[in-house]
Amino acid sequence: MSVQVVSAAADAKVPEVELKDLSPSEAQPQLALSTAAVSAMAPAAGGGDPEAPAPAGERPPAPGPGSGPAAAALSPAAGKVPQASAMKRSDPHHQHQRHRDGGEALVSPDGTVTEAPRTVKKQIQFADQKQEFNKRPTKIGRRSLSRSISQSSTDSYSSAASYTDSSDDETSPRDKQQKNSKGSGDFCVKNIKQAEFGRREIEIAEQEMPALMALRKRAQGEKPLAGAKIVGCTHITAQTAVLMETLGALGAQCRWAACNIYSTLNEVAAALAESGFPVFAWKGESEDDFWWCIDRCVNVEGWQPNMILDDGGDLTHWIYKKYPNMFKKIKGIVEESVTGVHRLYQLSKAGKLCVPAMNVNDSVTKQKFDNLYCCRESILDGLKRTTDMMFGGKQVVVCGYGEVGKGCCAALKAMGSIVYVTEIDPICALQACMDGFRLVKLNEVIRQVDIVITCTGNKNVVTREHLDRMKNSCIVCNMGHSNTEIDVASLRTPELTWERVRSQVDHVIWPDGKRIVLLAEGRLLNLSCSTVPTFVLSITATTQALALIELYNAPEGRYKQDVYLLPKKMDEYVASLHLPTFDAHLTELTDEQAKYLGLNKNGPFKPNYYRY
Repeated sequence: MSVQVVSAAADAKVPEVELKDLSPSEAQPQLALSTAAVSAMAPAAGGGDPEAPAPAGERPPAPGPGSGPAAAALSPAAGKVPQASAMKRSDPHHQHQRHRDGGEALVSPDGTVTEAPRTVKKQIQFADQKQEFNKRPTKIGRRSLSRSISQSSTDSYSSAASYTDSSDDETSPRDKQQKNSKGSGDFCVKNIKQAEFGRREIEIAEQEMPALMALRKRAQGEKPLAGAKIVGCTHITAQTAVLMETLGALGAQCRWAACNIYSTLNEVAAALAESGFPVFAWKGESEDDFWWCIDRCVNVEGWQPNMILDDGGDLTHWIYKKYPNMFKKIKGIVEESVTGVHRLYQLSKAGKLCVPAMNVNDSVTKQKFDNLYCCRESILDGLKRTTDMMFGGKQVVVCGYGEVGKGCCAALKAMGSIVYVTEIDPICALQACMDGFRLVKLNEVIRQVDIVITCTGNKNVVTREHLDRMKNSCIVCNMGHSNTEIDVASLRTPELTWERVRSQVDHVIWPDGKRIVLLAEGRLLNLSCSTVPTFVLSITATTQALALIELYNAPEGRYKQDVYLLPKKMDEYVASLHLPTFDAHLTELTDEQAKYLGLNKNGPFKPNYYRY
């Protein structure tokens, strides 16, 4: 298995980074907290947030990694490295055609009614069969970053715009000369004129992100990120915008690109560009656009990034491969997806990671809240918006019963669906059985199910053989980060016809007339086809901000060239910031109780091996 990161030079082949399985016994170091991070976590004067960190006098000093003020009370046991497969970022060349059977009634001047000619469905054409399908509506002379990067199937559709964009403008944002009200043109978005609408969405998101707003208020005076130059690659949504503006309020300079070609909200990107953030993203990018946007974030004369915030590892590997000297000057990396974390662990094991990195993905607040509760709500939203289906009585197979799979299964079961689960891990499998789900192999139910959902983080979970055996109108989608779980590439063959139904919805039609409904071309369903709950993302975003503050302000030598886990103290603090929203009141330990349990009254309250 290997990760492909495409070079900017045309026809250039990029060396592959071999990813090997890690021993489950390998432990990772814990994160220590610097003074700046502790200050950011400290309550404001007169504040009374529940479970605030213990005073500095109650905690021993932190001379080295894993022994900082908040980590001092942690158990020495470290977290385990998650087993996951890495993803390939590039797709094969493809383009879609839209052909529909059916005619219209034509009325002649004399009143005669005739039937218009009926169009005939044709099979999809590919670049190696017909050269003109490989062209994009761009200026003459533009060179692709790499011939190995495929075109996006959305290039031919105006629906590639944001769902709130009614513009029929087919011009690529790369061909537009846009400036914000301050005269700056250091950005590339779909339409800068949408900024006002995006600002309203950001303001709504701020109301549901209490912890991030509290962090902004408390640490704004100290500017713990003054001098930080953060380059980011995440989903560009209203929630991300609140995070970016929080980082800016804390003193950081930010440049941003999207980690998914379908998840960007165009109006939010426009609002950020209007506010002065260099943002390079729009909904419906091609693969060529995707890497171009990342390069525009990084390759700026006179601007050396010193922090990376990544979601999936594409930005990290782009800098690592194309700008190795720049990579060596990075102070820290914060990564929030299982795919990106796996890449970091492999680089570390190979001795090629020359930068300290933080694994936010395996923090409790990410796994148990973002992955579980977010997916429990957004899976239904994504399916409803794209298919308008009813869930009651439908047979669904969910591949993978991790936190994402658990959330999806719980939501579908509550709606009356009959849910099957596939798993490789006997512990997760037993959990599925105890939760009342039927554990099966995919081959056993593939002919009868109405919906197939992948949540594994693996590759080729749903193969062409499975797709061939599916029933007519079966819905196929993915809730994992990358686009490798469903073998979409195997569907790019001449005998199959692709028919665009609506944005992010395709019919793939077999010669006998059978069709499946493929959502977001196998990419992340909820962020590609709908939105996700803001409150849950507040938890993850706050954790990311604290991790950036800690890595940036840590004294030299505290963190070595390794991947670190966040201390439980930080997880507990992030959770406590969100409790006031529910008017929730924590119980406090008495001195006698704390002594009996062997705990500090202010936490951490669970050992690192506690599973939650």
